[in-house]
Amino acid sequence: MRKKKGFTMTPGFYYFNIKMGFQNTITISRKSREEAIYAFSTYLKQKKDCEWLGKWDGKDFTDKVFPEAA
Repeated sequence: MRKKKGFTMTPGFYYFNIKMGFQNTITISRKSREEAIYAFSTYLKQKKDCEWLGKWDGKDFTDKVFPEAA
């Protein structure tokens, strides 16, 4: 049986996933866009398999485009 996420997504926070292996994904959140971009780009530099989700508004992710210049 699949384990459910142990947290609720907070509106206004930025989220991204890091895929750590087969069926193992870590979801990371940051309060501001700058913090999220910095953390996401750090994982990219470490050659991790990352997926940018964007800003959670309570129903869907907005701001889904990750800036390539970061």
